[in-house]
Amino acid sequence: MRLNVAKIKAYGDAGLNAVTTILSIGAVSSVIGSSSVAAIETARVALQNALTEFSNSAGSNVTITYDSTSFKSQIDSILEGLQNVAALLGSALSRASSMTSGSILVNASTTVSALKTVLSVFEGVLGIVSVSAPLMTEEQAFRILHVSL
Repeated sequence: MRLNVAKIKAYGDAGLNAVTTILSIGAVSSVIGSSSVAAIETARVALQNALTEFSNSAGSNVTITYDSTSFKSQIDSILEGLQNVAALLGSALSRASSMTSGSILVNASTTVSALKTVLSVFEGVLGIVSVSAPLMTEEQAFRILHVSL
């Protein structure tokens, strides 16, 4: 299967931007605690490394073949990173929602929803049946996560 390199990079960037957004909300990062923030940061670094490796390998190619061994492994690493970031941010948001006011969590909730949409779309592109349906369009999710193609 042929995949658009820019889209793969955009999916990774969406995950990185989601982490930055959530952790920049002081009320969220303070109530989830330093160990959760550290776990999220570790997941962000793993995603960043996977994305950098993919970007370096893909170079200036517009499309790549997913079935090729090296690209499949790299794309699967990006997918795993996104899944991990989405799970950690979702868990953090759940904990934060019981300890902070709803108005503070609106941006965080929208960010996590956008990330889950991006993850669902990415899984669909790879032929993986997602557990959840997208919560918004891909374009809306990219806009919320400050990703442009």
